Amino acid sequence: MKQKWHDLMMTEEKISEILSNPEQFAFFMENESNKGKRIQVLERLGCLDKNFDKRPLLKLLADPNDRVRFLAVKNLAKFSDFSLLDTFYYLSTHDPTSMVRREAVSGLGRLRHKSAIPYLISLTEDKDPKVVMQAIRALLVFKNSPTVINCLEKAKDHPNELVRDYITAEIARPTKDTLSKHSYVNPILKNVIVNGDVLELLPYVPEESIHLTFTSPPYYNARDYSIYSSYSKYLEFLQKVFSEVYRITKEGRFFVLNTSPIIIPRASRNHSSKRYPIPFDIHPFLIEMGWEFIDDIVWEKPEFAVKNRIAGFLQHRKPLAYKPNAVTEMIMVYRKKTTRLLDWNIHQYDSKTVSDSKVKDGFETTNVWKIDPKYDKLHSAVFPIELCNKIISYYSMVGDLVFDPFGGSGTMAKAAHSLRRNFFLTEIDTNYFTNMKESILIDNKIQNVTFLSTDDFQRRINK
Repeated sequence: MKQKWHDLMMTEEKISEILSNPEQFAFFMENESNKGKRIQVLERLGCLDKNFDKRPLLKLLADPNDRVRFLAVKNLAKFSDFSLLDTFYYLSTHDPTSMVRREAVSGLGRLRHKSAIPYLISLTEDKDPKVVMQAIRALLVFKNSPTVINCLEKAKDHPNELVRDYITAEIARPTKDTLSKHSYVNPILKNVIVNGDVLELLPYVPEESIHLTFTSPPYYNARDYSIYSSYSKYLEFLQKVFSEVYRITKEGRFFVLNTSPIIIPRASRNHSSKRYPIPFDIHPFLIEMGWEFIDDIVWEKPEFAVKNRIAGFLQHRKPLAYKPNAVTEMIMVYRKKTTRLLDWNIHQYDSKTVSDSKVKDGFETTNVWKIDPKYDKLHSAVFPIELCNKIISYYSMVGDLVFDPFGGSGTMAKAAHSLRRNFFLTEIDTNYFTNMKESILIDNKIQNVTFLSTDDFQRRINK
């Protein structure tokens, strides 16, 4: 019969009584069979006097319960006792549990003694990345030592990406101070829409100018306005564009990409259609160029709004021929790689801007967003304004500069203006550009928008 929870717990008075008497503490640890009670007492040890009897804790290092061993090591590390050097190293290499081994490495580090350096360096070769990171953290105390510097340099090429990122964060932090310019918006780009090839325009945009990019690239050969000689050429084009977007994005800021697998209809009844997994093929390129993957959001459309692929299967129900209606698109969220936390980005703004930028009630709480698509007589793939509003609200501050390299119908500009952000758009199609100009100036009455040709934009930048 299971014991009731209160039978497994100890009162505060009883714990205090045990902790106040060294002999009672030793007797309790050696004779108490209930591991929960022993853990309770070990968790309450707090600061330990250098004269505290370590023997009961040392005996617990062989306890079968890994939580008990972990707490024993953690408490022993509080002494910073050099005589424990070999004990910590043995545990860090022989204990069967990762958390105990990591705590033993922490104990080596807390000794802050040069004699621990060879032990810690050897642990940077451990198979457990978390043990390696703990060893590196301990070695940073001695980062002026040539031996340690050499070890840390080698660790930059560690096969585990978490270790590499940790090294970058700890010993390769950027030295430049971007505090004064992070929230700055270049007036040359402020509320500007340019008609031209994005690959010709982006090299003229200064580094770290953009706070947020949200875009949906042209579909591969699915529309008249996006014809490419091959799928590899299509991906190569996007890779070039998004590499430039990385360059012009401010440190630690976001790039949000909306795309989905696309179907190219079959050429004849003797051929099958081809489905291209665009978001999954683009992702490796983005990671390689330095974007850090943050989130995947699923944009769900009503079934009636998408092409019917299931009709044939509904009639014959033959296995292998099942093709569900594709009601989702992917919204992939990336952040420009940095050693700084998001708090740093937020702290670049004054308190009023942060307050004014707070997201209002009704925000999305899951990564599945149900939004109806938008249709336009000129543009066949239009951003819904609701989708733009969410992305801009969640990933930028009031006054920021948001960018769409494939401006299309200009929805990003309209959403940015309504949310008190600035915008910069490029669009290669002259018809879309003209329609955007009319809709923004007439329908939305956005003031102080500058519409430029490629030549005008280049001259503006070069002034």
